[in-house]
Amino acid sequence: MKLSIITINYNNKIDLIKTIESTLSQTWTDFEYIIIDGGSTDGSPEVIESYKSHLSYWVSEPDNGIFHAINKGIEQAKGDYLLILNAGDVLKESDILFRTFGQTDYNEGILYGNVVLESKGAIIGQKVFSQPITFDFFRRTSISHQGTFVKRTLHSLVGMYDENLKFSSDWKFFLLCFCKYNVSVRHLDMFIATCNCDGLTWNPKHFPAIRNEMLTVMKAHFPAFIEDYSSFDKLRNRKNIFQKAFNYTRKSLRYILSNKK
Repeated sequence: MKLSIITINYNNKIDLIKTIESTLSQTWTDFEYIIIDGGSTDGSPEVIESYKSHLSYWVSEPDNGIFHAINKGIEQAKGDYLLILNAGDVLKESDILFRTFGQTDYNEGILYGNVVLESKGAIIGQKVFSQPITFDFFRRTSISHQGTFVKRTLHSLVGMYDENLKFSSDWKFFLLCFCKYNVSVRHLDMFIATCNCDGLTWNPKHFPAIRNEMLTVMKAHFPAFIEDYSSFDKLRNRKNIFQKAFNYTRKSLRYILSNKK
């Protein structure tokens, strides 16, 4: 079996149905489907039960958060590659898995593609990645797990997702793969999935906590390359102030010129 798709869910029945339907509508079917539900009380377990004939494994029970749930799914997986789709994420096209695996065999540890960003039913942007992915890239952001196929055996080398991190464990895993373990990678120049951006990591109120988690990981694994995040934030704020002043001056100049006799 080439692929295991893992969906995690907690009290998100409507989005869960979207993800299940997107997965089961694929024209290429050499994959197993695993759903890990955190003990939902909104009818999600009944939804999963109705699809059980299409699932290789599912469970609905309390867990310790997102990454604990993902790890539970990984422990059940048997595919060569893993794809994590949270409830609300959907595969971009019905033939995307065929276009990825139907005619090509891979040896790389990580296959990463692009993703579309969606919030509250509307497309808000996209993330297009290219090679090479650098260490500096991971200082700021990460590839998207919704568009990334990870060789299952990498978890024996790099480890499982860090359950001590609330927001950034997938970022940490990819950082270690790319920058510490020199895992072989391939960029798939296509949009793999539409990523739902209504979750925890996209909420601005959590950005300071996410940044603190990232800094803690950097200090633990790359202490020689720590940047002064506080200075960076001050510089960014100065740039924002300058940009606002520039925009105001430009608008004022346009007004003066438009009213010049």
